[in-house]
Amino acid sequence: MSATDAPKMIALAGLPNCGKTSLFNALTGSRQKVANYPGVTVERKEGAIGLPDGRTLRVLDLPGTYSLDARTPDEAITRDVLLGKIQGEDPPVALVAVADATNLERNLGLVLELRDLNVPLVLALNMMDLARKRGLELDLVRLSVELGIPVVPTVAVKNLGLNELLAAVDEALRANPAAAPRTEWKRSDSASVRARFSEVDRVLKASTKKSGTPALWTERLDRIFLHPVLGFVVLASVLAFMFQAIFSWASIPQDWIEQGVAAFGSWVGSLLADGPLKSLLVDGVIAGVGSVLVFLPQILILFSFILVLEDSGYLARAAFIMDRVMGGVGLHGRAFIPLLSSFACAIPGILSTRTIANPRDRLATILVAPLTTCSARLPVYTLLVGAFIPDQPFFGPFRMQGAVLFGLYLAGTIAPLTMAWLFRRTILRGPKPPLLMELPTYKLPSLKGVLLGLIERAKIFLRRAGTVILSLSVLVWFLSSYPAPPATAPGPAEGGAPAIHYSYAGRLGHAVEPLLKPLGFDWRVGIALIPGFAAREVMVSALGTVYALEGDETQVEKALGERLAVSWSLATALSLIVWYIFAPQCLSTLAVVRRETNTWKWPLFLLGYMTALAYVASFATFHLVGWLWGSA
Repeated sequence: MSATDAPKMIALAGLPNCGKTSLFNALTGSRQKVANYPGVTVERKEGAIGLPDGRTLRVLDLPGTYSLDARTPDEAITRDVLLGKIQGEDPPVALVAVADATNLERNLGLVLELRDLNVPLVLALNMMDLARKRGLELDLVRLSVELGIPVVPTVAVKNLGLNELLAAVDEALRANPAAAPRTEWKRSDSASVRARFSEVDRVLKASTKKSGTPALWTERLDRIFLHPVLGFVVLASVLAFMFQAIFSWASIPQDWIEQGVAAFGSWVGSLLADGPLKSLLVDGVIAGVGSVLVFLPQILILFSFILVLEDSGYLARAAFIMDRVMGGVGLHGRAFIPLLSSFACAIPGILSTRTIANPRDRLATILVAPLTTCSARLPVYTLLVGAFIPDQPFFGPFRMQGAVLFGLYLAGTIAPLTMAWLFRRTILRGPKPPLLMELPTYKLPSLKGVLLGLIERAKIFLRRAGTVILSLSVLVWFLSSYPAPPATAPGPAEGGAPAIHYSYAGRLGHAVEPLLKPLGFDWRVGIALIPGFAAREVMVSALGTVYALEGDETQVEKALGERLAVSWSLATALSLIVWYIFAPQCLSTLAVVRRETNTWKWPLFLLGYMTALAYVASFATFHLVGWLWGSA
């Protein structure tokens, strides 16, 4: 197919929360792909649709923007795509402006900006069912005349108006077979903004037959959800339920994944003779993939909550409520959502900071997000808490192990807020801008939209984190396997050292032991910490390798816990737990920080300050516990 025969691309543009993504999902279904725009890290969502005559169109879902006068990285991408300024990205030949019909006054300003680009444009009036329920009556013909563009009513979540929208787009393309060149664009000044919204008022006055009434349920719910006291109670209850669900609901699918990976590894191992190839595939590749897949249920459960809360309109209220807490430590209210996402994985948390307009606020959030207790820390916490903390009643129905695990998550909440407070008063000093947010109307989430969002998040997580951990697992296997022990060396069964003692990993462990000894760590812990710097969850399997354990994953973990309880002191165990609270042990996170900040300065700073914090805290913990319990 020649370049001229390639499917043409149209773009969907609109404000956040206008239903644009729901319309994109309704139009494209599963025919979607997610990548990055050339040269930047903002995600690019593209799909395909078929016209009645058999032709295919590419559809681009642009990031939500309030204006072409961009204030955030996402908004800048939308503007640059529309103006044809993205290198290697052809500008769309037509635009679909998606507007929330229940809030036209707020949405039409962007529509007028898009109209001035001199590109074929169709207006999709979304959520028309909600607008009509509130009594809004529009003269759509008059609205089309006043705007000078086709206007099509749609209800994306119910697939209503899609055929009419495609027909309007087709007609616009036939009337303008080649997209006209973009007009010269310049940033709006105060006079042009006033003129634009005066035009919005005129258009609405001419085309509105009956104004709609405010959403009574939204007002009633906001009296509770935005209340200074009740709002916090509701939010705390929602978060408590969400985190309980993350760990309780994920346990069964996680067991399935672990059993499936173990069975697949055993099956592959049964087909191969003992040797390096079998060890590489079973211990390196399959085990590496499994170490990523096991956390996927928790990631999907967290994002299912986030997508539902976002689609319903509540997540914006949560950010508004948390603005007072965030503001107390110098963060923007929008930082709440990235930090919440970081409880699953810091990578999506850092990526979601793009909605923060102020560069200092965004950078501060990026620098503290990795301190949030992500799911990759959970295997280490579970191993050490189970081995050293007695499973006995603590207070009422709460038990000691659960209380300690809750304390670790509490520490993962206090630490980023404390460091944010410090950064905003030192290296990132500056005023905190006020929180200006559009509070959308409450509505029922779209099941289809949530499912497609989960599929998208699963692909992103596996692609960005899985490839790094897979490569790392192969590297750990190599370092732990070579060089092999001398032929005359006795094995562990004869009282000799495990094979890893002779490997490159063993040599590295002994090399870093003097540096780690003040923390209570020996060379065995050093071996596990080295690959753990790249991915935290590798720590458990690395310790199992060090202690020359055999068996399936459940047996290894149980035996490892019993072995550590005998071999380590309580001070060493607590020191290692504290190390994992603060240490920056995730190469994927550092890579994402590098891409998001476009410099190595800040990921290196992140690595340095978190390592120093972990070292000092572990040192203090080891010696304090040793002094109190005499176990150092």
